[in-house]
Amino acid sequence: MATDDDDKPKKKISHEIGQDLTLLSVEELAERIALLNAEIARLQSSMQLKRATRDAADRFFKS
Repeated sequence: MATDDDDKPKKKISHEIGQDLTLLSVEELAERIALLNAEIARLQSSMQLKRATRDAADRFFKS
């Protein structure tokens, strides 16, 4: 049988830079760190792709 907790939609984790952290638990802080680490990895991947595209264009137009 489902409990009341199963019926509630899970709250989406989000983080705002500079947000007050005093009311967050250790577990919530760990979730935020994981979220931000994943976002950093996503940003770095996008940056690498853009650099590779720019470098390919530079090579094409220099030849």
